Amino acid sequence: MLGTAVMYQNSIQEDIQRRLKSGNACYHSVQNILSCSLPSKNIKIKIYRSTILSVVLYGCETWSLTLWEERRLRVFEKRVLRRIFGPERDEVTGVWRKLHNEELNDLYCSTNIVRVIKSRRMRWAGQVARMGREEANTEFWWGEPEGKRPLRRPKLRREDNIKMDLQEVGCGGMDWIDLAQDRDRWRTLVNAVMNLRVP
Repeated sequence: MLGTAVMYQNSIQEDIQRRLKSGNACYHSVQNILSCSLPSKNIKIKIYRSTILSVVLYGCETWSLTLWEERRLRVFEKRVLRRIFGPERDEVTGVWRKLHNEELNDLYCSTNIVRVIKSRRMRWAGQVARMGREEANTEFWWGEPEGKRPLRRPKLRREDNIKMDLQEVGCGGMDWIDLAQDRDRWRTLVNAVMNLRVP
C-alpha cells in the first residue's frame, strides 16, 4: 500500500494521486468514527493525524509542490476536517450549513497539511546538506529535473523549494547549505516554516 517513486523528472502528480487515493481509503475506513458524537474532537484529530495524514504524507520529503498540488492537498484536508467538526446551525435561520474554510482554520489549531510537508522537506534537506554531495544516496537531490522545460514555468529543483520556504521566514538569499550545518539553527527554521500562519 505504501511506497513512493522518486524520479529525476521531479514530477510528483502521480505520486500525490496515489497518496490521496490511499488517504481516501483510510478516511473511509474510519469515517463512522469521525462522524460519531462519542469521541471528542481532540481524539478525532489524533486519529486523522496518526492514520490518515501519515498515509497521505508518506515520502513527502521528496515532493516539489506546485500551487495546484498544494490546493489538492488542502481540499482533501478540509473535507476530513468538515467530517470531524461537523456542520454548524445558523442561529438566525436554524439551517445547518457546512463550515467555511476560515472557520475550519480557527477550529483546527494543528499545523495544516502543506506546512507539515514543508517542514518535513526542510528537515530532510538539512540532513542531506550535512551529508554532502559525495554520498551516493543523495545524488538525485542535487540533479537538475529531466525533460523539456515548459514555457514561462521551468521545473523546480528540490533545493528551489527550500529557498522559497526560507524566504517565507525572512531568510531569503542566504546559503541554505551553510545554514543547515548548524543543527539548532536549522531546527528553529524548520519550526518557523511549520508554524507560519498563512491563508
